[in-house]
Parts: sequence; structure tokens; C-alpha cells
Amino acid sequence: MKSNFKDIPLSVLDLAVINEGGTPQDALHRSLHLARYVEQLGFHRFWVAEHHNMPSIASSATTVLMGYIAGGTRTIRVGSGGIMLPNHPPLVVAEQIGTLESLYPGRIDLGLGRAPGTDSLTAYALRRSEQSVFHFPDEVRELQQYFSAANHTSRVRAIPGEGLDIPIWILGSSTDSARLAAALGLPYSFASHFAPRQLHQAREMYVNHFRPSAQLDRPYFMPCVNVIAAETDKEAEILSTSVQKLFTGIITGNRSPLQPPDENYVMDPRAAAALPMMLEYSFVGGPGTVRERLEKFVAQTGADELMVVSHIYDGEARDRSFEILKTVQQAEQKA
Repeated sequence: MKSNFKDIPLSVLDLAVINEGGTPQDALHRSLHLARYVEQLGFHRFWVAEHHNMPSIASSATTVLMGYIAGGTRTIRVGSGGIMLPNHPPLVVAEQIGTLESLYPGRIDLGLGRAPGTDSLTAYALRRSEQSVFHFPDEVRELQQYFSAANHTSRVRAIPGEGLDIPIWILGSSTDSARLAAALGLPYSFASHFAPRQLHQAREMYVNHFRPSAQLDRPYFMPCVNVIAAETDKEAEILSTSVQKLFTGIITGNRSPLQPPDENYVMDPRAAAALPMMLEYSFVGGPGTVRERLEKFVAQTGADELMVVSHIYDGEARDRSFEILKTVQQAEQKA
């Protein structure tokens, strides 16, 4: 298992975050710009996440956005981080992802999650059944069947989709998701960027109970973290106040678009206890600080790949953050 920051692929998770004063259209165009930029920098994947009923996020139609990103890039892998399977019939997911893989062969990933990606009321509006969340393992297997070449004799087939080599990932933030990924022999991505509490237990569960499959012969673990890099620690800390405000809105129920950074920002007392825990794996600082902390994180987790999300209000500052991240890793590779 790889355990050196300099050795592993770097990838990007994007939520098409809507800026204060901006529109969903702006956010979607910003996502494509970022995908093109990180593709030039050499990042491996660009994933978008399914969320609903959130004034700060425009990635609700995840497969549509995936098509927009894949059509506007050339080499980077494009995926879902993830599609919340209980919200969708597996056959529809197979057909949509199969269509994307047919259009952009060898570039599509399918990351699957069990959470609704929203609040309870909206989850009720989305769900095909109140019990659908409990059928997640069976529906993952159903998807695998639709993608298999052997399914050609079935009375229900996914066209496009059938016989295509589309990597399926399990996403999660608990030992339950780790156990499922291990049992199915699938790659596993952990949401430590907002739910870090069970990171190490989930990784241990996944690695120790992994069963080889037709897709994967050994565990492959990809944690997701927040990274905000700038020229100096101070500058990065100021930029990070935007994400602090974003998560404070989630905690307090006062959600709003991503706000500009504020050098004089004071954390809401209602969020003071929960926010540091939620953002435990946030790597904020200048090049040296970010490199040192990420080296330690990768060594501790044995990550095979690192996925990064960066909620930064200013587009140029966000581009620069990813540039710094890639530069410090490449500097390590040359050392």
C-alpha cells in the first residue's frame, strides 16, 4: 500500500458551489473551468456530488453535470462523488452512466452513496420508497448486474451500459460503508472532509476485511480532505473563513451561498463546538504547511489516492490553491 504523499494520485471533488451574488449558471461554468484547469495540472479525477435543496450547491443533476464536464475536458476521469443510489432506480443510473461511458470511453467513474444528500423533508420528496436506503447493498449488486456482459440474457437490460467497464466506488463516512466496500471488493472513498470521526476505524475495517473481486484485487482507499493553500499561512487562513461560514450555516440551519472571506470573521458560538471536529481534516496554509500536514495524513491513513475539495470564493485564488498543491507534491517527487 502506498503511503507517501509524493507517490499518490491527486483528485478533485467539486460541488458546483454558488457564490454569494452569483447564480447556479455561474457555479456550473466555474466547475468546468476548474476541471479544465486541474486537468492541465495533472490531477487524476474530477468528481461532482449529488445534493438537493441547498442554496449553496448547484450539482443536484449529477449525471447531467458529469456530461458537461466530460464534454469540456479531454483526459481527466469524471465521476460522481457520489450518486445517492436510494434516490434513483438502479436501471436509470446504469443507463445514464452507460451513456456517459459510451460518449467518453475510459473516463467515467461511478461513486455511490447511501445518504440522501439533503434534509429529511427533501429526502422524502426524492425517495422511491421510505425503505430504499435499507436496500443499498442489493441495489449496488443490481447495478453490477446491469453492467455485466452476462446480463445480455436478462429480460431487463441497460442499453447503453451493459458490458462496459465502469469502475464502481463505494462512498461513505462510517464503518458500515467500509464493510460493504470490503465485502464487494470495490474501491472505497471516505468523506473525511466533513465527517472525520470514523476515518481510521473505517479504513481498518475496509483493509482488513477486503475480498478480491473481478473489479479489484486489493484494497484501494481514497479519503477526501479540505485543502486551502495560498502564498502564506495568513492568507490561507483568511480564505478559509468562507468555508467556515458555509459549514456554520449547515450547523445552524441558516444555509446561504458561499460568502467572501473576512479577515475579521468571528465564529458563531453555536458552531464553535462542532465546526472544528467537522473540519478536522482541513489543510490550510502556505506551501510548506500544506505539504508537511498532508505528508503526515497520507502516512497515517495509507491512502492510495487523495481527493481534495476547496471551497474558495475567489476563482483565481481557488486555481492557485490547486496549483500550489500540485507544485508541492511535484517538488517532493523531484527531491
